[in-house]
Amino acid sequence: MSQEISPPKNKIVLFENSKIRSAWHNDAWWFSVIDVCAVLTESLDAGAYWRKLKQRLKEEGSQVVTNCHDLKLEAVDGKNYATDCANTEGIFRIIQSIPSPRAEPFKRWLAKVGYERIQEIENPELAQDRMKWLYEQKGYPKDWIDKRLRGIAIRQNLTDEWKERGIHSENDFAILTADISQATFGMAPSEYKKFKGLQKKSQNLRDHMTDFELIFTMLGEKVTTEISATEKPETFNKNRQVAKRGGKVAGSARKATEKELGRSVVSKNNFLEKEKRKNLSKK
Repeated sequence: MSQEISPPKNKIVLFENSKIRSAWHNDAWWFSVIDVCAVLTESLDAGAYWRKLKQRLKEEGSQVVTNCHDLKLEAVDGKNYATDCANTEGIFRIIQSIPSPRAEPFKRWLAKVGYERIQEIENPELAQDRMKWLYEQKGYPKDWIDKRLRGIAIRQNLTDEWKERGIHSENDFAILTADISQATFGMAPSEYKKFKGLQKKSQNLRDHMTDFELIFTMLGEKVTTEISATEKPETFNKNRQVAKRGGKVAGSARKATEKELGRSVVSKNNFLEKEKRKNLSKK
């Protein structure tokens, strides 16, 4: 049976620019076996490679397959699917079954990543420092990064509050988030992404927001959190009403700001376009 994983405890880590999905489960980090196979074999169909390897390991009586867990991880389409995952020990054993010149550097990377993640669980400030470093490597300015990290903390407080109100499904989170966004900006996140020209589901809308857009997003979510904590809505529909009210406060502040500035703060600008312009200027 697939087991539900709390979204904040899912991570994407990088090995030589290749993405490895991972999840915190039973007090340990578990890694997507398919992602590991993709890195080691450079196969165009890592899923097929793992199915064949899994069958061979079963026939050999290996405990590696038995010790794998189906954990829900996000796929390229943005949805969560049950995915074969193994802990560090299991991944090491799987690596031994895959002939690859990348095996040894991957082993060293895996040991380092496991240690770093344990440290981050024990000291959340390390996780924040790591995230800040990653944004800096992508070229984001430091003042933007500060707002983005603050926004992440506010978002986490909001989702924690929603869980206190009995809301746990990702679909319900998405509906409530859309309510706040609609009241704040006049667009749901899906519409906002199209407005900014973001094509891939994996592209995070907030990573492409301007300073003002981040500020009003934070305001809508912070006000929603405070109203919910005060009124403690007991039904999903009441939570939707609170979300719309929180977003309306941010929406009113946005409109007042736009009136003073004489321009809209809702922008089509995105980080991809910024990077494209930067690269063109270097040529």
